[in-house]
Amino acid sequence: MKIPQIPNNEQKRLKTVKSYNLLDSLPESEYDDITNLVATICDTPIALISLLDRDRNFFKSHLGIPFSESPRDISFCGHAILENDILIINDARKDERFMDNPLVLEMKAIFYAGVPLINPKGLPLGTLCVFDHRPRELDEKQIKALKTLAKQVIQLFELRRKNLILNRTQKELKTRNEQLKRFASHVSHDLKSPLTNIISLTDLIRSENPENLSDDTNQYLDYIEESTTILQQYIDGMLMHYKSDELLKDKLQDVSLSELVGNIKTLLTKEEDRLNSSDVIIKGINKAALTQILFNLVDNALKYNDKAIREITIEYEDLEDFHQFKVIDNGIGIPENKLEHIFEIFETVKSDFGKSSTGIGLSTVKNLVEKLHGNISAESTFGKGSTFIFTIEK
Repeated sequence: MKIPQIPNNEQKRLKTVKSYNLLDSLPESEYDDITNLVATICDTPIALISLLDRDRNFFKSHLGIPFSESPRDISFCGHAILENDILIINDARKDERFMDNPLVLEMKAIFYAGVPLINPKGLPLGTLCVFDHRPRELDEKQIKALKTLAKQVIQLFELRRKNLILNRTQKELKTRNEQLKRFASHVSHDLKSPLTNIISLTDLIRSENPENLSDDTNQYLDYIEESTTILQQYIDGMLMHYKSDELLKDKLQDVSLSELVGNIKTLLTKEEDRLNSSDVIIKGINKAALTQILFNLVDNALKYNDKAIREITIEYEDLEDFHQFKVIDNGIGIPENKLEHIFEIFETVKSDFGKSSTGIGLSTVKNLVEKLHGNISAESTFGKGSTFIFTIEK
């Protein structure tokens, strides 16, 4: 018996085999279907998908034998991975490499045909092979089918490897995102206190020395207060953006839309503003998330409105699988070239009437809507107003 040679790139090959996370894995129907098919096509009692480990031949799928691995030094597959093409042994009893092999003597492995499973980087991982208990041959159609199915096995291996990479990347992104949330939270809280002190200090300067302040000084103080307020808005927006996922933990409940909108109206609008909504009870919805979504959309509509009377209407429609909402305003509208970007974080629409925005609110809205398995879009006529349409899955 001739023990299979070790490939020159064995260490790299072994590392690659392990990277697929297939060794010692449980049977899977995708692989068993292939061995069943190849056994039928080749008319053999045994069909295997093997992976060559350091000292063993592991069978990812093993039709016709009761064990899932065998010693590498007696394996036919150890010889097959050294080939660039199919290895066919018509009668192992007449081949000096195998004639006294235990597989031949004890298990009657007389006929063998194996195609090396070569990955895209050219490394042989194992084989797709068939055995028979009698000497025989394969015709051209059977050989072609065996080679074709070997390619399918490699495709399954590669899909598995890419899924492993994807899962690992998702875990890394989740970890980094959690770190970013903690960082944003710490920085935001650390910044809010000194900003509050700055505003308090400007108020103190005004109250203690009103008659001694020149117009220029008052203008500078106004600038300090305005800049500090804008920075506070950014910080509040960042905190809400990174904490928005916490709202998703809220339980589903029945919600009065008019009552919810009434609370938002109290917080955001002036006496002359008109904020109207459908008078309906919405069944089974995340109230906390819906409140934040509508709050941000109404806040955005008020900021970008130059009318003497700012009008906002919130409509609700009960669809088969979704709750649908429309937030309609009579504001300045959104330029066409900005529509596709307005939900991107820090994206803003410039206005000519002194209002400013952080560009975080709509991004937070989109994030919440998508986490609730819905969609959001915007329609707008520049100078006349906008309509935001969003859905939430029931």
